[in-house]
Amino acid sequence: MGKFTKETQVVHGISTSHTTSKDLVPPVHLSSTFKFKSVEHGASVFKGEEDGFIYSRIANPTVDLLIEKMSVIENGEAALATSSGMSAISSVILSLAKPDDNFISCNSIYGGTFAFFNEHLKKFKIIPHFVPASSFLEMSRIEDLIDNNTRFIFFETPANPTIDVIDIEMAASVAKKHNIYLVVDNTFATSYLQNPLDIGADLVVHSATKYLGGHGDSIGGIIVGQKKIIKLIKEHHIVHFGPMISPFNAWLILRGIKTLALRMEKHCENAMEIAKWLEKNPKIEKVYYPGLLSHKGHDIAKKQMKKFGGIISFEIKGGIDAGKMFMNRLKMCIMAVSLGDCETLIQHPASMTHSTYSKKERQKAGINDGLIRLSVGIENSNDIIHDLEQALL
Repeated sequence: MGKFTKETQVVHGISTSHTTSKDLVPPVHLSSTFKFKSVEHGASVFKGEEDGFIYSRIANPTVDLLIEKMSVIENGEAALATSSGMSAISSVILSLAKPDDNFISCNSIYGGTFAFFNEHLKKFKIIPHFVPASSFLEMSRIEDLIDNNTRFIFFETPANPTIDVIDIEMAASVAKKHNIYLVVDNTFATSYLQNPLDIGADLVVHSATKYLGGHGDSIGGIIVGQKKIIKLIKEHHIVHFGPMISPFNAWLILRGIKTLALRMEKHCENAMEIAKWLEKNPKIEKVYYPGLLSHKGHDIAKKQMKKFGGIISFEIKGGIDAGKMFMNRLKMCIMAVSLGDCETLIQHPASMTHSTYSKKERQKAGINDGLIRLSVGIENSNDIIHDLEQALL
């Protein structure tokens, strides 16, 4: 499928090897276990000498279709699908690092990821070195943190919720120089707008719950990379810890991916219009959106992204109290966490998704108390703007 465009890949991009009835839409394989033709056949499959399915914690035909499609649209060699974005991230970290190892992470990341890195990895004696996004503009500051026990660099771009943009190619050059991995969370950009593996990343992770599923009805995670790394993660973690995605969620995400290109085009179109409107509004203090010339990461985003995404963060004049009043006045935009749904979702990071940070940690990451994150939906952009406008009165 490599010869086709992304618009075609997201619709096609998978084989029909797991169906014998020529279904246009592949079936959901809900079976927990699979039949062997003989004892000899079972033994051969268990040894890996012959292809076949054993048990859905290890592999499942529907899940295989999802990972096949994700390999295609992320331009990777192999992929894994897990039960959530967090299980994808934790599977990567616990596979690549061992006790007394360390890694470097941008400090502006999803609150659940931050909590896992900052608190739970202590139990495994794996040490995160948190740095601000600005450190990635001067890579010598990153290199100063790398020692013999550093295993990888991790970041999101655009970042949650500050919308910081990090130069993937530059970070990859440092990772390769020091023979460590680069892991990029591509949830905000998606495989349609950005392909980190093409510009030097070793692994890409997604919360498939967001734009890939796209309809707020499924939860899943994706890991894509080279076959040898994916094999390591599967054999050393996935099979034994058991974070495999359910076949039904895999099927829902497969269905969602078919419209990924259409939805992302609309998300991006709406977000650009709304970001420009917000920037001109006298009641708005600051707007963070990579498509704006005022965004400090605009040139990097233009280089590595097809368009600028569907997430905007902004601050209202009057601080957190003005922000609360604004959000409570909204009539159409939905106050809810998560993102990437067809509906426009709005939330307050400091008290919601990023409440896992202390106030000091939020300040270091640039997550101000008055910051509001808007996941722009696919509604008519004028309707979204009218709702924001009436709530600002």
